[in-house]
Amino acid sequence: MFANGQTVIQLIEQLAPKHIAMENDKIGLQLGTLQKVVSKVLVALDVTDEVVDEAIALGAELIIAHHAIIYRPLAKLDTSTPAGRLYEKLIKNDIAVYIAHTNLDVADGGINDWMADLLGVPAEGRASLEDVHTDKLFKLVVFVPKTHHEQVLQAIWNAGAGEIGGYSQCSFNIEGVGTFLPGDTAEPFIGEKGKLERVQEIRVETIVPASVHRKVAQAMLKAHPYEEVAYDLYPVDMKGRVFGLGRVGKLPAAVKLRELAERAKAVFEVPALRVVGDLDRDVRKVAVLGGSGARYVRHALFAGADVLVTGDMDYHTAHDAAMAGLSIIDPGHNIEKLMKPRVAEWLRRELQQRKYATEAIASQVETEPFQFL
Repeated sequence: MFANGQTVIQLIEQLAPKHIAMENDKIGLQLGTLQKVVSKVLVALDVTDEVVDEAIALGAELIIAHHAIIYRPLAKLDTSTPAGRLYEKLIKNDIAVYIAHTNLDVADGGINDWMADLLGVPAEGRASLEDVHTDKLFKLVVFVPKTHHEQVLQAIWNAGAGEIGGYSQCSFNIEGVGTFLPGDTAEPFIGEKGKLERVQEIRVETIVPASVHRKVAQAMLKAHPYEEVAYDLYPVDMKGRVFGLGRVGKLPAAVKLRELAERAKAVFEVPALRVVGDLDRDVRKVAVLGGSGARYVRHALFAGADVLVTGDMDYHTAHDAAMAGLSIIDPGHNIEKLMKPRVAEWLRRELQQRKYATEAIASQVETEPFQFL
């Protein structure tokens, strides 16, 4: 059985939730429909004519890309323009395009973590360069008959409730007596119509991030045996999980800037890169940021980084960084292509676990616009 397009995107949004994207980022469905069966998904960095041709040849009905194809509202759709012809080709071949951009950058286990992994920056002790989203928290209170306490508790934990810092499955449980009087139209799980019922119940309290509160509520209602479930879900004045852009952390040991640059060149598979700073300088604290990172120089300095690994560094910002003592390694914007095999593999695994036959394929088209001579 093939997955519906909406199902595929629900899976992707588990890896890169939309709510953690930066404000005004162009993410989500940009062209086509998700209300269709999808046999093949093509994962790409950019959506170019060559990538669309690849999707057509593969028979893919959906492209999941990192970079948007529509950046601003369209005043008209002129198919004589390059962009218009691209949209026309996608529409005629019934190929939908979905974008996961800064949400994939920010996500735990997303692009910035993959970059740090490849450079050898340990996961332990990593921090973000800039916080972009803090999950609000809710308190869930639900009253459950003792016979179904464990069933409901496991359901809400599995849906994402009960996480506080490094702890999971956090809850508080108080036993008491619940009362209710089923009316003429009721179909009570326990008790009889017109008779006051007293039941041994447990009051369950747990914390729920705003990002999953609907999912938790649905799981709780599904697992609960009552026809009418008594529960409260209210916001609390506490900070939840923080999601951030970029990563910064320490290498196990200091290395020469030259060595780190050579490592970046190898792991990011680029023929050349640009370096700012003394190549014989020792560096240990490394900041990374996929895409264009020129405006994050001050963030890297504030974090105490010795070197910032990012793309699209401009001339004057490079001078500013050098004067401030921050080295730069610029392997280019296109290194974000590392997302293609990783997202495809992640999606492939999730689809297989759910017994879907839908294939996830990493694009083989090279979309680097620059040539190196």
